Amino acid sequence: MRHPLDPLTAEELTAGRAILVAAGLLGETVRCAQVLPVEPDKEVVASFAPGDAIERRVHYVLLDVATGVASEAVVSITGNAVVEQLSLSTDQPPYGQPQYLFEEYDRAAEIAKSSPEWRAAMTRRGLADRIELAFCAPLAPGFFGRDDEVGRRVIRSLTFLRDFEEDSPWAHPVEGLIVHIDLTTGSVLRVEDDGDVPVPAASGNYSVDAVGPARTSLKPIEITQPEGPSFHVDGSHVEWENWKFRVGFNAREGLVLNQVSFRDGDEDRPVLHRASVPEMVVPYGDTTSTRFWISYFDAGEYLLGKNANSLALGCDCLGVIHYFDGFVADDHGHPVKIPQVVCMHEEDYGILWKHTDLQGKSEVRRSRRLVVSYFSTIGNYDYGFFWYFYLDGTIQVEAKATGIVFAGAGHPGEANPHAPEIAPGVFAPVHQHLFCARLDVAIDGEDNVLHEVDVVGIPIGEKNPYGNAFTWTSTPLKSEQEAQRLAAPAAGRTWEVQSAHRTNHVGKPTAYRLYPQGGPTLMAQPESTVHGRATFATKHLWGTAFDAAERFPAGDYPNAHQGGAGLPAWTAADRDLDGTDIVLWHVFGPTHVPRPEDWPIMPVDYSGFMLKPHGFLDRNPALDVPEGVTPGATAGGCASTGDAVCNCGH
Repeated sequence: MRHPLDPLTAEELTAGRAILVAAGLLGETVRCAQVLPVEPDKEVVASFAPGDAIERRVHYVLLDVATGVASEAVVSITGNAVVEQLSLSTDQPPYGQPQYLFEEYDRAAEIAKSSPEWRAAMTRRGLADRIELAFCAPLAPGFFGRDDEVGRRVIRSLTFLRDFEEDSPWAHPVEGLIVHIDLTTGSVLRVEDDGDVPVPAASGNYSVDAVGPARTSLKPIEITQPEGPSFHVDGSHVEWENWKFRVGFNAREGLVLNQVSFRDGDEDRPVLHRASVPEMVVPYGDTTSTRFWISYFDAGEYLLGKNANSLALGCDCLGVIHYFDGFVADDHGHPVKIPQVVCMHEEDYGILWKHTDLQGKSEVRRSRRLVVSYFSTIGNYDYGFFWYFYLDGTIQVEAKATGIVFAGAGHPGEANPHAPEIAPGVFAPVHQHLFCARLDVAIDGEDNVLHEVDVVGIPIGEKNPYGNAFTWTSTPLKSEQEAQRLAAPAAGRTWEVQSAHRTNHVGKPTAYRLYPQGGPTLMAQPESTVHGRATFATKHLWGTAFDAAERFPAGDYPNAHQGGAGLPAWTAADRDLDGTDIVLWHVFGPTHVPRPEDWPIMPVDYSGFMLKPHGFLDRNPALDVPEGVTPGATAGGCASTGDAVCNCGH
């Protein structure tokens, strides 16, 4: 049964493209830089009943690659018409460019390699015989107000060498060689050829053939569910234990979760209307000409969802799996299927709760969680986004960063305060991966309030005569300016979203709390251009009043944008947050000082946060979880050894 929040299908993308062609909007040189579903108003979703007619619309960002002219169009699939059109002023402040096309990556490499200046630089460095196997990486330029760049569709190219076609190029950077390219004219703006550092020669390959024989000490782990999984899937709708939600997917955000609710008795109580990770910025802390400008917006410039992986059983996901396919549009607007783009499965998660009473009787229940995930590869890095649902009402979000660290070259043994040497002659700059989650909260409905909760000590005195007392403070954040906050790990800071109308059985507002990890925010200085473009990353928390048009924290077009768009612009109005429809924006992610152990491929770096019920429910919602029966366990309990130690795990 179709639902208004279902992701786009191949048939809808085909129909949308045909409407554009019929309207004369998709000529020979026009490309589709971004294609996203237009989600219906909340009122439409709330009133929808199975069998109701559904209005399906698609939003297109169109780019004429011959002229650089960009525009937006909204197509009604059900109405068979273009219903909105808008020209984009990419050549006027604050500028901003459509997202990159896949075809532009190859085009940038062709332009760079055909440049006489680039070839001369390669020859000067003694690399003329390696030109054919060179890899010219296409990289977003940032914004620096240069006269020959503003308002133009620019990309920068750094050069890496390969010893053979399948060789990993990232291990062989040609340091100091930068090609600045105008993609519209197909011309090279300028070539920088700074220095003459030797290209590192050691292999960066990590395949079985390159590494050598695999270890034989690991024994198999088998995960079986002989009766099948506990979840039920109907189209995009998922039910698992007390949880219900809808799985969405689009070309920019990737995985989107809608209408997340938790069953309490006979009632499905809303927690989140919509949740996603719509942006991330990767700013580098290096001062060299080769990298000072790097600050990738992997969703807004490159499209996380369009670059998503097709996941494989036994590799990306383990267990009894349900996959969701995804559909995105290619550069020409044709549908592209990404098979098995979203993976869902259950996994054991140790002890849920346990107690041994005064008579020596032990009650223990095992935890499990439902995992919904996808992976995206953007150039050298791979990002996994995992949403975990727990039996106790907790939601956890985890980003997994892996892949290849972005490296430059230097003289072995030299000191570099911005880039540690991780292999002989290979220097990897310090950088950050700052993700931003967008959480359209709906704690028992859309009328919510936001509080900041800190744990505080009490000075010794009348209120603390013995010196042992401490308490907590709960500070209301009533406006958008008040709701721009930093984490405070020493104070155990959390942010609590409360219902404005519903209370629990002790008379307190029903609520969920956001538990941050509290790592560094954007390290770039306020005067830097990346600070202006990625202002969202300067706070761990932003709270805004809901506006359907406010989807992306750095604005719709961060590529080559002057800055100031997104959250800083929206919150300038300082809208009221007291008892209204609130959206939380939470920034998290690692600040990476690379190490030798990250080379030649980086073990996963984990970051994320939790949403936990705090007075949302009247008691532990997992009391009715049955005793688990695991291999080696006796029916109705745990296997034990002679010394009465339970072998249930941990």
